[in-house]
Amino acid sequence: MATVAGLLDDATARIAAALGLDKREARLEARTLAAFAWNVSPAWLIAHDTDPLTDAQSAQFQTLLTRRLVGEPVAYLTGTREFYGRPFRVSPDVLIPRPDTELLVELALERMPPDQAMDVLDLGTGSGCIAITLALERPHARVTAVDRSAAALAIARHNAGILDARVAFQPGDWFDALAGRRFGLIASNPPYVPAADPHLARGDVRFEPLGALAAGNDGLDDLRQLIAAARAHLVPGGTLLLEHGHDQAEAVVALLQENGYAHPQSWPDLAGILRVSGAIVSE
Repeated sequence: MATVAGLLDDATARIAAALGLDKREARLEARTLAAFAWNVSPAWLIAHDTDPLTDAQSAQFQTLLTRRLVGEPVAYLTGTREFYGRPFRVSPDVLIPRPDTELLVELALERMPPDQAMDVLDLGTGSGCIAITLALERPHARVTAVDRSAAALAIARHNAGILDARVAFQPGDWFDALAGRRFGLIASNPPYVPAADPHLARGDVRFEPLGALAAGNDGLDDLRQLIAAARAHLVPGGTLLLEHGHDQAEAVVALLQENGYAHPQSWPDLAGILRVSGAIVSE
């Protein structure tokens, strides 16, 4: 009879072979799926590794494994992804939060006073992970989050409610619903992948919303629009921070310069890749 350990060993090998993951990554995925399928903790899996499996347990796990083997992301299978140490609900209506975006959050927090109010805007909020994290880390901030997708906003509102974050959610296409409003900080992780990029047809990305990923022939369409429009929505001395592709820092800095921002610069992620660029509006 199959045991917990035997099932995890088999699943690890199948995930690694099907998805090209190393054994450590594949093992982590197998354990995550098992814990979710059986509503148990990772510690339970270790303590019960020699337990025989029931038919129901095997069926529950195999259903998830089959979906993972064709590439469906683990975050969509479990409905959750951790970001900045907190669990966020996700679905195919929103991008899966990634560690790279924590750099954008860190840079924003450095510019937000911990004991003073500041109006902060998150554009294209998706799951709400950026806006909610900023609101929780800086309780005095007045955070607004915008998305054009009603389904994404529903998930973001759910996450804010579960995490007890004070965020004002606004439906709209970038700045369209924000006429006359100005902010001390605007942060965004907009679409920035070129429409013909072959990566859009590979791996987990195949299952994510294309409209939140692709942005024209060179991937800069939305970044151009945001950079051009943001100045009118920043207070003097306000900061614009933008996540972008691994090879787009030079182009984004040039756009910031062309649009009259002061002190444009880029910052590297933990892999040393220039992942976020930003600038300020001169006082």
